Amino acid sequence: MSRNASTRIADSRLTSTRGRVVAVGTALLLSVGAVGAAVASDDGGTHEASSKTQAREAAALTGSAKLYRKTTEDVTFTFDAHLAAENNKRPDKATGTFKFVHLDKPGGKGGWAKGRIDCLATGGKVATATGIITETSPDAMMRSTKGGRVGFSVHDQGKHDRVGYSWAATGGPDGTKKLSKCNSAAPFEKVKNGTGDFRVLPWNVPYPTR
Repeated sequence: MSRNASTRIADSRLTSTRGRVVAVGTALLLSVGAVGAAVASDDGGTHEASSKTQAREAAALTGSAKLYRKTTEDVTFTFDAHLAAENNKRPDKATGTFKFVHLDKPGGKGGWAKGRIDCLATGGKVATATGIITETSPDAMMRSTKGGRVGFSVHDQGKHDRVGYSWAATGGPDGTKKLSKCNSAAPFEKVKNGTGDFRVLPWNVPYPTR
């Protein structure tokens, strides 16, 4: 084989090898670019989802606990009340549920009532809420309260919370529909240690700016 022919064959092989290297390098760059784009997309999506998840509601009152008693009475209050961010200026747009149970002893005789929240206002760790009773136990006393409005107040103090209710001066709910929204007695009752905990999310009061 002539020297010129050998040189041409060597050049051809070198060109082919360089072509394969360039092709592999290009493929790797494209692959890395695609991964980078995917990561950026995923990261952006994560941030967006995170910001949506962290959107703060305007106010909330949640939790369940028994009231302190020196007798055998078993009195429990449960709240799941929320004011959405878009209703920050309207505490009367609050939603959620409440329930209270009053028995002469655990598992004994007594009654219960539950209903829907129709107002919630909180300041610091204190909350006031009202709601309409929609269901009751069969006993006559509780049954007569159906459709009436009742009010509640809570002072969130960790494991030493306090609770109040609108019928503090009357001995029991009376089915009134005249109680104004977000109105209740001061949180004068103590919560029994170890029976539960209430949590209050402070309301961001929309103060006028001008």
